[in-house]
Amino acid sequence: MTKSASRGKSTSVVEVLNISAWGIWILVEDVEYFISFEEFPWFAEAKIADILLVSYPHSGHLYWAKLDIDLALDSLVDPEKFPLKAKVNKGTKKVSKAK
Repeated sequence: MTKSASRGKSTSVVEVLNISAWGIWILVEDVEYFISFEEFPWFAEAKIADILLVSYPHSGHLYWAKLDIDLALDSLVDPEKFPLKAKVNKGTKKVSKAK
C-alpha cells in the first residue's frame, strides 16, 4: 500500500475556512480571523460562492469583488476603533450606512 504525499503549504494568502450561522472564519497569512454577521451584516445574506471569492489586494485589506466589500483587517481585530457600521433595515433586510 502506498501512502499519499503529505500536503504542501497553502499558496493562498487568504482562505475562507468556515461559514456558519454566526459568521465567517478566514485565514490570512497564517492568522485566523472571525467575521461576525452581527458586526458585518452585509455578509449574512450573501451567496456562499461570493463569500469564497475573497482577495488580498494589499497588506491589511480584504476585498470581495462580487459583493463590493473592502475590509481592513484592523476592523476585525479591534472593531471598537471603527464605529461607522452598516445597519440592516429589518423590514427590507437591506443594508444602509450608519449615521
